[in-house]
Amino acid sequence: MNSCDISLYGIIDPHRTGGRALADLTRAAADGGVTLLQYRDKEGDTRSLIENATTIKQALSGYDAPLLINDRVDVALAVEAEGVHVGQSDMTPKDARRLLGPNAIIGLTIKTEQHAVQAPLDLIDYACIGGVYTTLSKDNPSNIGLQGWREIAAHFRQAAPDLPVGAIAGIDASNLEVVLQNGADGAAIISAIFMADDVTMATRELKQITNRCLS
Repeated sequence: MNSCDISLYGIIDPHRTGGRALADLTRAAADGGVTLLQYRDKEGDTRSLIENATTIKQALSGYDAPLLINDRVDVALAVEAEGVHVGQSDMTPKDARRLLGPNAIIGLTIKTEQHAVQAPLDLIDYACIGGVYTTLSKDNPSNIGLQGWREIAAHFRQAAPDLPVGAIAGIDASNLEVVLQNGADGAAIISAIFMADDVTMATRELKQITNRCLS
């Protein structure tokens, strides 16, 4: 298992930026203290994904925040990202690990207890469970809530106690604390960071919450 800090996990999506430049938002979030950054774009073509990922990678230079690419292992390879995050319908962690090698960070989305039981614990570096709350950034047909999150996370706590387990969907400064108090090692956050008027200040507020709850 490769070490990764998912305590404040930013997800940057070019369609959830308010029309602002990816490089500026990346630096602002890094200044605020994101510990991990995922680039997610479900609509762009391969060339635009590589161009945007390159821009984000360059903007992270000098910061201690690894870049992961959502789904696209080819893009991760092209820009020399630190890893990928894959979902249940994306490339399998086994294939991603084979292509990216032992040092890449590989994260996996978990939506159900069955997903948790089937997760290849020897191949992933963290799991992200959700959606916990309603979100406008992705079409989640149903939310599992905190109770559902705890039930699914319990599998990982027993089967792989050292595996970081995060929460995703609809998390912001108003509910981050309760998510962490329910056992999450961190939260993946999109709009509360990258749709904020002041991205650095919004990230710092979230960082203060994570520091207080996880210290």
